[in-house]
Amino acid sequence: MTGRGGTVLTFGVAVALIVGVTLGNGGANVMPVFVDDFASRFAMSNSGAGLVAATQLLATAVVTLLLAERAARQGRVQMTRLGLASAGAGFLGAAAAPDVGTLILANLILGAGLGAVCAAATAALAATDDADKASAVTISGTVGVTALLIMAVPAANHDLGKGTGFLLMALCCMAAWPLVRRLPDGPPASGSASDGAGGKGVAARPSVILLAGTALLWAVTQGAWSYASVLGRQHTAMSDSAVSAVLAISSVVALVGAAVGPAAARRFGRMRTMAAFVTAQALAMAVLISAHEAVSFIAAAVIWQACQLAVLVQMLAAAALIDPAGRLVASLSGAGALGTGVGPLAVGAVLDAAGAGVLSILLALGTFIASLPLLRMTVAGVGAAERHSAPSPAAEAG
Repeated sequence: MTGRGGTVLTFGVAVALIVGVTLGNGGANVMPVFVDDFASRFAMSNSGAGLVAATQLLATAVVTLLLAERAARQGRVQMTRLGLASAGAGFLGAAAAPDVGTLILANLILGAGLGAVCAAATAALAATDDADKASAVTISGTVGVTALLIMAVPAANHDLGKGTGFLLMALCCMAAWPLVRRLPDGPPASGSASDGAGGKGVAARPSVILLAGTALLWAVTQGAWSYASVLGRQHTAMSDSAVSAVLAISSVVALVGAAVGPAAARRFGRMRTMAAFVTAQALAMAVLISAHEAVSFIAAAVIWQACQLAVLVQMLAAAALIDPAGRLVASLSGAGALGTGVGPLAVGAVLDAAGAGVLSILLALGTFIASLPLLRMTVAGVGAAERHSAPSPAAEAG
């Protein structure tokens, strides 16, 4: 417990958060499978497939950023459901797309819908009474459900025909409609986003450097993730199903990072621990991109995902503690979504022009540079946690 007020993390609330965050980030997290699908379906180059992916992810990013302030107020369930309806329609359009133009339009629509879901669900994380627990539970649940989707979508494409994976995602949007009803709501519209942060408005308006660092980190991460399936298949000679299984299993095994990260931070210090995880994440990503052996690819995938989760859980918890209204979390999610939109396009272009060796070096350097402002914010969250957990004089008197 953090000692601050907020919605109690019951089972229903946890399910709503997991469903919202999973689908809000579904386009980005399942993108390796999507890229492989429409690249083969329409005979696209790496850069061409990256352009389609970027259309969806940039739409998600722009809508998430535009709705970040609105998501810090009441009406999150309605916003989420509106996003689910839009995303479901877009997934149906992508499944039935007869040409690239229609595919791009469908991805634009579904990306916008996922952006509304992402803004509402991530802002809701800050409305719980325990930001650390809510972040860990939500991320762990999201990873588990995403792993199932990573295996189910290519299986649908293989067994039922190319493009049917998008139909499966549309059905997921429909199923999510009743599950998000317990999503924690924001304060009334009359309150400012900074009221929950002890009256300090700084937290609700993240700096440009912080947003840029978040965008760069996710551009690097999503760029590598989007082509992990393609590179794994091309470099290690594994089958499509084998690579998908490796990515899904690595995501589940990497859940240990969500648990080890906070524990290591308490024992060794947040800055030292975060620096170690970021370093390991960057090196593992470089190995994943350039690996030509199945064993190296699998090991790098597990280490990369574990370190990424360890960093992500602490970042979300810190942002929620700094700004309980949720605008900071939603803004960072929007910046991250912006990076995920640019990442596949940039990585596809570098991969076509320079190859996997150069790409692996650039991705590792990008991870180091992007993490600096985020590390600073995470450390600042420690002070916020101490302020929230300290009993007030009134409470002591009572």
